[in-house]
Amino acid sequence: MIIATTQHIALSFDFPVIFTRHAFAPENDALAGVLRLAGPGPHRLGVVVDSGLAAADPGLAERLSGYLAAHGGLAEPAAPPLVVAGGERAKADFSVVRAVWEMTHAARLCRQSFVLAIGGGAVLDAAGFGAATAHRGVRLIRMPSTALAQNDAGVGVKCGINFFGRKNYLGSFAPPFAVINDHALLDTLPQREARAGLAEAVKVALVRDAAFFERLAALAPRLAVLESDALEEANRRCAEAHLAHIATGGDPFELGSARPLDYGHWAAHALEEATRGEVRHGEAVAVGVALDTIYSRMAGLLGADAAAAVLDLLEALGLAVWHPALASLDMAAAIEAFREHLGGRLHLSLLAGIGRRIEVHEIDLARMAAAREELSKRQR
Repeated sequence: MIIATTQHIALSFDFPVIFTRHAFAPENDALAGVLRLAGPGPHRLGVVVDSGLAAADPGLAERLSGYLAAHGGLAEPAAPPLVVAGGERAKADFSVVRAVWEMTHAARLCRQSFVLAIGGGAVLDAAGFGAATAHRGVRLIRMPSTALAQNDAGVGVKCGINFFGRKNYLGSFAPPFAVINDHALLDTLPQREARAGLAEAVKVALVRDAAFFERLAALAPRLAVLESDALEEANRRCAEAHLAHIATGGDPFELGSARPLDYGHWAAHALEEATRGEVRHGEAVAVGVALDTIYSRMAGLLGADAAAAVLDLLEALGLAVWHPALASLDMAAAIEAFREHLGGRLHLSLLAGIGRRIEVHEIDLARMAAAREELSKRQR
């Protein structure tokens, strides 16, 4: 005899994503407003800071302390800020995750407490994984400090680290309590990092929003010199597009295999792994987008003028569309690894027009090799 019952659990997640400047100015209510959402305080607060940001902005901790004092009664710092390795080093092993666990334990943070993570996408991923697994979930406030984190990684629902030589092999889905995008934090970025974030803006425009693509093309001269207002607009619109997809795409926790916003990412992930993080994520995405755009044209899906416009925009923004590691990349193995990353059937997005994508489940490797060769010749 078999007796079965079905347990149905309906969950709803709401979290604010705030765009502001100078979040720690006492008169800025963004962080205070987020803390008030948790009810009467004071709430215990642990702070994690990206080492790159801490070095570039040595007054950050003092400004945060002054801000909390000015908004007394909302949050109680549980310990001095925890400064952790930035960049891909943050995700290379368990060191950041363990440091967050140790902080939550020593500072007696609980599920009613907060971890405020301030840094680039890798730090947010690793610190978020630590927060998500301490007490099965300490509330996380993300404050992204790079363009790529503000327009992509920081506004999503995922966290994790690399393992077994694979990108994002360990992690979880854990929506944050809130996200505060402080554009002023980007003033501390090296130009290379600020520029790399533009690749995600191009990508999301290509698969979702032709009007955004045209706007990026119009802004290209200003974006190429990293003009602050232009960067702020591009990053905000990119973040809003990512948020809209998560909310309306029908698969926020990626239970299926399709990843519409992963256009160009099979090659990007492989390049990051092959260069051990030497190629930044955004830089790798630019190369992957260029490769899949040429393939889309060769497959008869995308017109020649549209394909040329994509590559021209990437280069106008100062993004390279080629990296030497692509020449020796085992593309069959990389595509298979991406299929495994998707958790089932291969789903790759290709372009059927600017702002229009199509899902395919097989790749013609000879055609992809030809696309790679064309991209190599363009670079030469």
